[in-house]
Amino acid sequence: MDANDKYACAELIQAWGLYRDQGKWPQLLATFVPEGEIAVSWFSGSFREFVDRCRQSFEAGQRSKHQIFPSIVRVAGERACAETNIVILVRQKIAGVLADMTSYARFLDRLERRDGRWAIVERAAVYERDRLDPVEPSTNFETLFTAAELSGYPAAYRYMAARLKAAGRALAPVVHYDGAPHTAQLYAHYEAWLGAS
Repeated sequence: MDANDKYACAELIQAWGLYRDQGKWPQLLATFVPEGEIAVSWFSGSFREFVDRCRQSFEAGQRSKHQIFPSIVRVAGERACAETNIVILVRQKIAGVLADMTSYARFLDRLERRDGRWAIVERAAVYERDRLDPVEPSTNFETLFTAAELSGYPAAYRYMAARLKAAGRALAPVVHYDGAPHTAQLYAHYEAWLGAS
């Protein structure tokens, strides 16, 4: 039974990426419990609100691609924790230059089985490293990053922050990355929650 539960959780995490990238909003909403929470670079709060914001961006023509790798899932009764390597790919025009952003990160998920069905209760993205590249060679791109002040952002999500800033969007109040005290606290919270099942 444990193997079946692990598979169900892992498949759900894979489905999340497909639904998110393809704009399948009802299916995306169903991957989380109704009161679910999510914390990523640009948003922290209700998953329902997150999906609304994603829909607005999608309808405005913005696209992203989530490459989701196999998950490590630990099950304890009706609860599970999963950790999943991901790569987020985004194409965006920054100061007139078409650029590709590549962000390496992990999803940390808390999941619960309710009425025989697994769903995500809480997700946090933990950022590892990123890069930003022009789609075509561009001296404007080089000038852009000579002028930009990026040293104020942690290296784990420096170019993600630059991309959001260029789009006129704010970073979430808390962004997780390895070595940050708040990220260590997040791991401890997940462990305690799974152990209390």
